[in-house]
Amino acid sequence: MDKKETKQRIEKLKELINYHRYLYHVLDKQEISDAALDSLKKELFDLEQKYPEFITPDSPTQRIGGEPLDKFKKVKHFKPMLSFNDAFSEKDMLEWQERIFKLLTEEERKKIDFYCELKIDGLAIELIYENEIFKTGATRGDGLVGEDITQNLKTIETIPLKLRNIKEIKKDLERENLKDLIKILEEKTKTSLIIRGEVFISKNEFKRINNEQIKKGLPVYSNPRNIAAGSVRQLDPKVTASRRLDFFAYDIITDMGTKTHEEKHKILKILGFKTNSHNKYCKDINEVFDFYKHSQKIRDNLYYEIDGVVVIVNNNNIFEKLGVAGKAPRGAIAFKFPLKQATTIVKDIKVQVGRTGALTPVAYLEPVEIGGAKISRATLHNEDEIKRLGIKIGDTVIVGRAGDVIPDIIKVLPELRSGKEKEFKMPKKCPVCNGKIFKKEGEAVYRCINPNCFAILKERFYHFVSKGAFDIEGLGPKIIDRLLEEGLVSDPADIFNLKEGDILNLERFGEKSAKKLINSINSKKEIPFSKFIYSLGIRQVGEETAKDLSDYFNSIEELKNASCNDLEKIKDIGPVTAENIYNWFHNKKNIEFLEKLEKAGIKIINEKKEGGKLKGKTFVFTGELNSMTREEVKEKVRNLNGEVSESISRKTDYLVVGENPGSKLEKAQKRGIKIINEKEFLDLIK
Repeated sequence: MDKKETKQRIEKLKELINYHRYLYHVLDKQEISDAALDSLKKELFDLEQKYPEFITPDSPTQRIGGEPLDKFKKVKHFKPMLSFNDAFSEKDMLEWQERIFKLLTEEERKKIDFYCELKIDGLAIELIYENEIFKTGATRGDGLVGEDITQNLKTIETIPLKLRNIKEIKKDLERENLKDLIKILEEKTKTSLIIRGEVFISKNEFKRINNEQIKKGLPVYSNPRNIAAGSVRQLDPKVTASRRLDFFAYDIITDMGTKTHEEKHKILKILGFKTNSHNKYCKDINEVFDFYKHSQKIRDNLYYEIDGVVVIVNNNNIFEKLGVAGKAPRGAIAFKFPLKQATTIVKDIKVQVGRTGALTPVAYLEPVEIGGAKISRATLHNEDEIKRLGIKIGDTVIVGRAGDVIPDIIKVLPELRSGKEKEFKMPKKCPVCNGKIFKKEGEAVYRCINPNCFAILKERFYHFVSKGAFDIEGLGPKIIDRLLEEGLVSDPADIFNLKEGDILNLERFGEKSAKKLINSINSKKEIPFSKFIYSLGIRQVGEETAKDLSDYFNSIEELKNASCNDLEKIKDIGPVTAENIYNWFHNKKNIEFLEKLEKAGIKIINEKKEGGKLKGKTFVFTGELNSMTREEVKEKVRNLNGEVSESISRKTDYLVVGENPGSKLEKAQKRGIKIINEKEFLDLIK
C-alpha cells in the first residue's frame, strides 16, 4: 500500500474497531471473536508505527499509552458535581416525596414520575468531548474542581474515544422517536459535549487484584470503590490499564433539549456510551419500591457491586425547578440498601469441629443487624486469619455480609480498645474430644485426628444424609444428634439397620412418625454412583468432582483400586485431591464402612450412558430458571450424557441464561460462547 492507501486503511480500521466496541460494550452483542478484533487492532497498531503521522487521539491504539504524569492538573466543572442525600426506608422515601410536593403546583405534582438507576459502588467522573473526540476527563474532587485524569480514562474500553457516526446517530434518534433533537444534537457533538458517569471495577477483577496483593505480601483493598478510585489516580496510565476498569454513563450536562432523564439515557446509548440496562422508568413511588426490591434480589448476581438505587424526578423542567439543598439536588435521592457492614463487639471466640476434623474459630458477637438479618456469629477461618486481623476477645470489629451464611470480620478497630481485651489462642487439643490435633505442612487448618470424635461423627452424618448425597427426608440434625446420644448409631451405615422400635424410644416420636422415617430411610437404599461418592465426605470431593469420578469409573471397586496417577488423569483433579481420594479408599475403617453399607442393602446405580443427545456438550447456567431448580436441570443434562460446569471456560459449549443473570453472561459474550435462554434449553433436551 502507498501512503494514501495506508491512511485510508487506518481510517477504515478505526471505524470498524469502534463499531465493534459499540456493539460489545453498549449493545451487548458480538459479531466477531475477541481474537479477530485483536487482530484488527494489531494491524492498526503496525500501520500507525510505520506512519506515526497518521496517529490521532481517537485511535483505539491510544487507550494504553502516554507518559507517566508528575501530578494531576485541576479542572473546574461546568456545573457542580453534587452528591445525593440518603434514604434507608420506604418511610424516608415518602417523606422525600412529600418535601418535593410542597415546592410544586398541583399540576406539576400530577406530572411527577421517576427514573431509577442502580447505585454503582464506584467513582463519579466527568467527560468532555470536543468535535466528537474525547478531550478531557476529570474526577469529582470537591464538586467544583476535580483532577484531570484524561490519560488514565483513555485506557478504559467502555469510554468511547470518539462519538458514533452522526448518520448512525440520526437513524437511532428517529427510531426512538427523538428526531426533534437531531438538529441540536448535531450542533452539540460538533462543538462541546459534557457527560457524567461512574467508573467501577467488577467483582472478579476486585478478587484478582486482591489475590495479587496477598501474593506480594501487600495490604488488600477493602472494597471495589477504593480500587477504582486509586486506579484512575495512578500517575502511570499503564497501571490504570492493568486494572480493567469499567464505566457506565448516567447523565448529559450539556443542554440537549431533552424533556426527561429517561431521554438522556436513550441519547447516551445512541452516542456510543455504555448505560446500565437494569435502570428503569417508574410511573410512581410504588413502582420505585418494586424496583428497589427487585434490585436487592438481583444484587448478588450482578458482576459489579451496588449499594442502592438512585431515584430521580424524571421530568427535567420539574427537576431543575426543585433546585439544590446544600450539596444535593432536591429532585434526586439515593435509596440505600440495608448495610452490608456494621460494627459490633466480639464477646468470645470458640472453636468448631467440622466433618473432616477441621478446627474453625468462630467469633461470637454482640448481635447486630446487617443486610436485614440479625448477626451474632462470624467465621474467623483459621489461626492465620486471626493473626492477620490481630483480633482479641472484647475488640470492636467491622463485620461484613455478602450472601454468606456466617459473615466475615473485615477489620479490627484497635483505636477503641479499653485495655481489657484478651488474646485468643488456638487449643492444643480438640475442644470436643480432647484428642490430638495436627496441621499439615502447607495448610492453614488444624484438624482433629480422632476418627471417633463426636463432632466429626455428627458432621459426617449430616453430610451423608444431605440433599446432594442420600437425601433422606425427615432425618435432620436434631434427630441425628439424638440417635448418636442414645447410642442407636455409630456410623452412617447404621441408619439403614434402624427399626421402628428404635425410633419409638426417642422422645416425641409416635408409631406414625416412626414408620414414616423408617420408610423414608428404606426408600433411599438405591443411590446413583455420583451421589454415593459425594456422600462419603472425602476431602475436596464436591458434587462436581463426584460426578467426574462416576463418569470415569464403572464401579466402586474400580475407584477403590485406582492409583493417584489414574485419578490425576480425570479433568480438574490435581495431585492433592487425588491423594485425598486414594488415602480414603486405603483406610481400613473406610473399607469396613463400605462393606457395612453393602450388607445393609445399599445398591449403587451406574449412571453412565453410552449415548445421549447431549454427549460431549458442556453447559453452564446463570440466573433463575422458572421450570425447574438448578439441581434438577443439572440432573437433566447429566442424564443425557452432557457435562455441567460452574464456570465459563474454553470447554463451555452453551451458557443457559435465566432471569437476572450474573457475571457469567459477560464472560460468555466475550468468549463468543453460544448463549441460549430457558425455552431454547428445554427444546434442546426434549
